[in-house]
Amino acid sequence: MTGPSPSPAPGFRLHRAGPLEAGVVAALQQACFPDDPWDEASVATLTGPPGGFAVLALGGEPDGAPVGFVMARVAGEDAEILAIGVLPAARRTGVGRRLVEAAAAGSHDLGATALFLEVAEDNQAAWTLYKACGFFSVGRRPGYYKRPDGRVAALVLRRDLGGA
Repeated sequence: MTGPSPSPAPGFRLHRAGPLEAGVVAALQQACFPDDPWDEASVATLTGPPGGFAVLALGGEPDGAPVGFVMARVAGEDAEILAIGVLPAARRTGVGRRLVEAAAAGSHDLGATALFLEVAEDNQAAWTLYKACGFFSVGRRPGYYKRPDGRVAALVLRRDLGGA
């Protein structure tokens, strides 16, 4: 990402993840979403150039442990948050919001004018966060997410990023 990056939540810092950190991102994704894990190769492919990127949220010290991640991909004027997650111990600290803002800034830097994502219809905490970050609903995908007791729909959300 070029230009100013969003300020991390107190006690955390953001770090642009490179190909060597695909394993770290995959491990965080698996910890946050054990029912739908992605492997290191998938993360590396999805976040690689030219349009993909990932950002890690790290604990307060310079060598702080990773506590969250976001993966995004840009295609033309549209970008998508592929996955975002924060470990349970770091939730409700502002890390998720900072990761959303990092995805928006990185997508804008790569020429996107709109950012999309899907959120499970039953994930009220995430929907509240995304709404506070300027997203609005533009669609619904029935049966998109697997659950132990069946499937749940995804809401398709959009945030305008302004001109590239």
